[in-house]
Amino acid sequence: MAGSSMFLPWAAVVVLSVLLAGSSHAGPEADPYKILGVTRSASQAEIKKVYKRLAKEWHPDKNKNPDAEDMFIKITKSYEILSNEEKRANYDRYGQTDDTQPYGGGHYRHDNFYFDESFFNFPFNSKNNRDFADSKYTLHFNQYVNDVVPDSYKRPYLIKITSDWCFSCIHIEPVWKEVVQEMETLGVGIGVVDVGYERRLANHLGAHRTPSILGVINGKVTFFHYAVAKEHLRQFVEDLLPQRLVERVTDRNDLQFLNSWHELNKPHVLLFDQVPAVPLLYKLTAFAYKDYLQFGYVDQGLSETANLLKQFNINTYAPTMLVFKENIDKPADIIQAKGMKKQIIDEFMSNNKFLLVPRLVNQKLFDELCPVKQFHRRRKYCVLLITGDEETFSFGNQAFLSFASTNTKEVVRFAYVYQRLQQPLCDILMCKYQKKFALLVVILERRNAAGKVLFKPVTAWNGSEEDKQCLLDELERLQKDPSILNHDAMLPELNNEFASMFVIRWIYASYDYLSEVIDDILHNNWREMMPLLSLIFSALFILFGTVVIQAFSEDKQTKPKAKDGTKAENGSPGTSSTSSRPPKKNFVEVTELTDITYTSNLVKLRPGHMNVVLVLTDASKNILLSKFAKEVYSFTGSLTLHFSFLNIDKHSEWMTTLLEYAQDAMQIDTDEDDGGNHKVDYTGYVLALNGHKKYLCLFKPVYTGEDLDSKSSEDEGGTSGGRSRSSSRDDHPTRKSNRSRSISTLQIHHKLDRLGLWMERLMEGTLPRYYIPAWPGLDKITPNK
Repeated sequence: MAGSSMFLPWAAVVVLSVLLAGSSHAGPEADPYKILGVTRSASQAEIKKVYKRLAKEWHPDKNKNPDAEDMFIKITKSYEILSNEEKRANYDRYGQTDDTQPYGGGHYRHDNFYFDESFFNFPFNSKNNRDFADSKYTLHFNQYVNDVVPDSYKRPYLIKITSDWCFSCIHIEPVWKEVVQEMETLGVGIGVVDVGYERRLANHLGAHRTPSILGVINGKVTFFHYAVAKEHLRQFVEDLLPQRLVERVTDRNDLQFLNSWHELNKPHVLLFDQVPAVPLLYKLTAFAYKDYLQFGYVDQGLSETANLLKQFNINTYAPTMLVFKENIDKPADIIQAKGMKKQIIDEFMSNNKFLLVPRLVNQKLFDELCPVKQFHRRRKYCVLLITGDEETFSFGNQAFLSFASTNTKEVVRFAYVYQRLQQPLCDILMCKYQKKFALLVVILERRNAAGKVLFKPVTAWNGSEEDKQCLLDELERLQKDPSILNHDAMLPELNNEFASMFVIRWIYASYDYLSEVIDDILHNNWREMMPLLSLIFSALFILFGTVVIQAFSEDKQTKPKAKDGTKAENGSPGTSSTSSRPPKKNFVEVTELTDITYTSNLVKLRPGHMNVVLVLTDASKNILLSKFAKEVYSFTGSLTLHFSFLNIDKHSEWMTTLLEYAQDAMQIDTDEDDGGNHKVDYTGYVLALNGHKKYLCLFKPVYTGEDLDSKSSEDEGGTSGGRSRSSSRDDHPTRKSNRSRSISTLQIHHKLDRLGLWMERLMEGTLPRYYIPAWPGLDKITPNK
């Protein structure tokens, strides 16, 4: 007993020592001061200078050290903490940043999540010490663009945004693990984005906080805003899906549902089950095969479905799935099982994607029904009936369907086409028989994707027994001798017969979008909705304010001012004196970027919009604005571009701070020496600022020197221009100041010579982008003048 009592204190000391050693070992790695090598009393200027030096030294493109990428990320994270006064103060007090909440129990909110902090889990969520193997689902930018976005048109994706230093991410890990295991078996795509290693992808998704969870479907990103619970995430995935994927079918509308196969040109699927809500697995299947099949659901617990259960002899003890094609009285295929797995359902759907005799309505369907020949033993033949959609052709169409249902072979596909809707295709296949027969059967084989086919018009078709026997004989001959296809041609691409339904699809998409917006307004708190409401009211205020101002201006103005015209109207010297009103859209709207317009024109700029800002001074304002209007006038038709100018005499510190934020080893070089003796002249710079995604594109003026001599001599009033500038200065010393002023004016005028080419690259998206952590405040750093 004495030995055991002596052992307990020693064990406690050992455990405490291990914990202290572990914490002391982990501390320096997470200390931003030690990573940057600065003291806690270091100023912002010192921190910026050290960060620039370390970023150049450890940039992965320049430093080949294997640890360069990790060190560069740590340097960037440390600078983000220390460059923000609020984060720095929070770290100095508690040793934590915004990404790591203070310790303590209770129920609290982190960003867009609510969770119950009833446990602690150490160490941090680093890539070497994660409870859940996120590496299996890690996404990269190219993988997201090339794989996830196209695949999201067949299945939704659930993506988690996390980081190595995110303490709050640990709390959602058990729930996330459980949800992933369930959703992955249902067919939902899973992804994980680490902000520390894929900041470009996180910015592209619009995820600026960790942890965050979002869904991607049809290429559209939707954020999750509720408590991190299994039920909420499951409902979130279900809400991502379109609303009308599955139709509720009862005894009242069953005939209407099944008879629409001819109009939609699709088989119809019916699921019989006892649960009131449509199963999520069935909804996901309906979304994956929405282009091929029409889906319905029958609730066996309703009294309105009793006739359907009796008609198809449904076993109520297990879910049953039926596929109906042209015959709506008898299912073409059936599957019944208590626990339907995704693999079984996918195989069932793939085997029943097409009708027995589908109509060729677009090129995609033609490519799948009649694939191009690949190997000699994999020949695929299409038996095509050229017919019409009038009532007089119904007997022949039914006879062709009857023949196809009794002659099902893997190498032969039956289809029909309406001559009126696919006239170019029918003109080629009917050849010399075009005027003789109203209905014609053609056997064809596709040879390449460009449209080359071998074909043979078999017989005129009226549905008689002779026609059926003739077609049967030709198919038997074809199996023995493929050379009977003695015609060849290049087929045109088929018309899309469902293109006229675009308006209906647009209405449905608009309804889904409005439903989503209403749901966000009802469930989000007002703090989260303030940016959206502010944007809406700002847009309404600007819209009605502009209309009122223009109405008063048109009443008061009788003549346009020539000076204003040179600044705003495409660089033109003025308007004609005979016109009493300014021309429509013959001007460039350029607003000044001040502390009043800064928030609406940049910080809260709508997604997808950019503000093109010209940097100028009081002295160069008139010249640069006129040149700027000429260069950007051809781009004013874009609704996503806004044009502004910034007076560098008033806001020089904002310009310097902005470029320092975006500056690292591979980006902007402002030619500023370390001593700070040389002041950079930003006159003529043009910035394309994306307020939502926080990046900028930079145009630096390049003086071409074009027409300098000739224009300067013209300004002097010379006629011959034979004397050089040096001799002119020697011969006329009294005119030296006037000539220098003229040359300076021309140099300012030429600063924007290549702006038009830069604007073309901006619209193409080929300019380099410089991301910044946050927009500097214009009002705080603007000196009072």
